[in-house]
Amino acid sequence: MTAASAALASPRGSAARFESEYAVYRRRKKFYAVLFGAAFIACVVAAGITARFDLVTLIQGLPRTTEFLIKLVPPISAATFTHDVAEWYWDIGRWLNSLLNTLLMAYLATVLGTTIGGFLSFFAARNLARHYLIYWLMRRVLEIARTVPDIVWALLFIIAFGIGPLAGILAITVHTIGAQGKLFAEVNENVSSLPIDGIRAAGGTWFEEIRFAVLPQVLPNYMSYTFWRLELNVRSATIVGFVGAGGIGHDLFTSVQLLYFSDAGAILLIIVGTIVIIDMLSEKFRHSAIGKASFAR
Repeated sequence: MTAASAALASPRGSAARFESEYAVYRRRKKFYAVLFGAAFIACVVAAGITARFDLVTLIQGLPRTTEFLIKLVPPISAATFTHDVAEWYWDIGRWLNSLLNTLLMAYLATVLGTTIGGFLSFFAARNLARHYLIYWLMRRVLEIARTVPDIVWALLFIIAFGIGPLAGILAITVHTIGAQGKLFAEVNENVSSLPIDGIRAAGGTWFEEIRFAVLPQVLPNYMSYTFWRLELNVRSATIVGFVGAGGIGHDLFTSVQLLYFSDAGAILLIIVGTIVIIDMLSEKFRHSAIGKASFAR
């Protein structure tokens, strides 16, 4: 053994080599951090130039935004509060019926999209797909489904099936398939491989691996993403109503188009209140499902 080899083999030599490798690692990490920071700043500047972002114009335009928000709420006095609110929500029956249609559209699209997207996610997960070609093709299919905006899907389905809720349901379903498929696939790729290896060692089929090794690990995340998607789909069902796909979005678009700002404000409050209720209920259901049903605090 040479003197250099003996020095590296000694504890002091090993410590020196470790310090040297760590110093190289720190320099490399610092270089990548600086490179990432420079790229991030360059992208922000490029985006600002492309969008013609101007801080002065933004500050000057904020008061006009406030004026629009004020128009959404009609004058309401304490002396005639009940009468003013009743006059504000003069068409509450029709709006609630439209809201019910929107909720049913969002619910059905969420059920269909989550079921189909959840099934496809097993083929889009790298650790579960048996063949790389299937994995690659499924990833591309999910990308196309979620990349095209749901309002564009709605326009396509309106051309095919005509104006009405069916076009909205199909549009939101397709977008949900792409979004849920991606989210679920990423959850699938983070599962522990030990139960999967156990099923394989016991001679289990691919479907048994999914049923007994994967699903027990991913169901809580699936449920969380599903409730979150339901909230998004209520919003999407409202937006696709702008192009004639039915629901309360059509009423909102008509109010804005006719400059009935107070009606638009009333409808927006209904939508916001609905989202809040859905969020509270979904949180309780999710906590109850994962064994954290202690709501009273």
